[in-house]
Amino acid sequence: MNKYIIYLIALVSGVLGVFAFSPFDYWGLAYVSLLGLIFVAKTSKKSTALFASFLWSMGFFCFGVNWLNVSIYQFGGASLGVSYFLVGLLSAYLALYPVLFTYLVQRFNVQSAVIFSVIWTFTEFLRGWLFTGFPWLQLGYTQIDSPFSGIAPIFGVTGLTFFTVWASASIFNGVAALFNGKNPKIALFNAVLLAGVGGLSAYAQRIDFVKPVQNEPLRVTLLQGNIEQNLKWDPDYLYSTLEIYQKLIAQHLGKSDLIILPESALPTLENALVPFFERLDRAGQAADTEIVIGTVYQDVHSDKLFNSMVSVGNPNFPYRLETLNRYSKRHLVPFGEYVPLETLLRPLNSVFNLPMSAFQSGAVAQPPFMAKARVFAPAICYEIIFGELVRQNLKNDTDYLLTISNDAWFGNSIGPWQHLQMARMRALELGKPLIRATNTGISVFIGAKGEILAQAPQFVETALTYDIAPMKGKTPYSVLGDMPLYGLSLLFLMLRGMMAFMRRRMNLSQKP
Repeated sequence: MNKYIIYLIALVSGVLGVFAFSPFDYWGLAYVSLLGLIFVAKTSKKSTALFASFLWSMGFFCFGVNWLNVSIYQFGGASLGVSYFLVGLLSAYLALYPVLFTYLVQRFNVQSAVIFSVIWTFTEFLRGWLFTGFPWLQLGYTQIDSPFSGIAPIFGVTGLTFFTVWASASIFNGVAALFNGKNPKIALFNAVLLAGVGGLSAYAQRIDFVKPVQNEPLRVTLLQGNIEQNLKWDPDYLYSTLEIYQKLIAQHLGKSDLIILPESALPTLENALVPFFERLDRAGQAADTEIVIGTVYQDVHSDKLFNSMVSVGNPNFPYRLETLNRYSKRHLVPFGEYVPLETLLRPLNSVFNLPMSAFQSGAVAQPPFMAKARVFAPAICYEIIFGELVRQNLKNDTDYLLTISNDAWFGNSIGPWQHLQMARMRALELGKPLIRATNTGISVFIGAKGEILAQAPQFVETALTYDIAPMKGKTPYSVLGDMPLYGLSLLFLMLRGMMAFMRRRMNLSQKP
């Protein structure tokens, strides 16, 4: 086949893969996209396959993370050309992992569908770990509304990704066997395997790993202030922000058990607003309503800045700046919340000097975050995309997952919808209801099956109230994480290696 046709197939199939994610949600296109990648990886000579895989990746990532352009251009002060260049540069870096996948497939002449998945799992692990990791657009997320979502509470999004690649490779092998005149039993075998895993997933969907605690719902109100990002950090707009949230809080004091504000809801140091927090604490106590607020907190001893959340309104624990009932963000956004090599990079361009880009990471082990005598597993904004981190924040007696965010950085793009899809996956993996408060949307309540229970519209100043029951019990993934899948992947590799070794030994023994 002409190499330019192969390049076109690669580019188009990469772009199509993004339509499998939210807000489009055509989950079947994940398989179409992967079929395109596997096709170019297996049917081309090495140099053509590697470049075609690079084109697949550029189509996939340039379109899939184009929302970064909004924050770089509109709020980072970079020119439009520089912002697109930086998105392209990031995409080129992310393209290295699918290219590595194709290189390994070519290098070892991979035929087995399950080994395709093992190699992809390895490259995705690297993408989520190296340089603090960027596991955005894992293909398993696309399957949250598919018939295969039952895999998630057992093996997590990594397992769903493994299955998606394996299914795509099985389809490829089956079709290739028919077209190449090989034994049609190969195609039949792959079809039976796919049907078997589909049946297992359907069965798992009916298993209730967790159960609601009856008669103990919590009435929670999410406040969505809808503060425009270009005004949020303007000192002249601080009092307007305070007025918006004071008004919204007052409307729900005494009516809700818990009120939750979004990430860095009050855009100045919490230390400078201690009298405001103390008044809010007294008002919450009087109304029997606790309030969780995303703040920018400066440690009084070290002067380090933290992106944190804190609770006020508990009569047993009056508010103080050094309260232990605080969660500080552990996994920061590179360049957005901290700048690697900052002494070198900050002088170069305003894009490296975004507001509040000098945070410190919170401790790995932090006390349970409490509100209304319930235990919450917290995650602030970017952290929700790291399944293992959220799993680590889960305690034995956790009732809910809680994430606060400010997706105003990404405007009216596909970014906030992808972010929401990942939050839904955390609820499904861990079997816990998830509460998500955001500045401009999308504020939601999510059930333990990953379903949306209530949702506020984007770009509207509003409050969303819902009675949400806690869940008790554990999913297999919440207990074991990704280790079973990594163990199985290693086992598959060992078995494949043993089979190849035995085959070589047999061939050698048959030679005269």
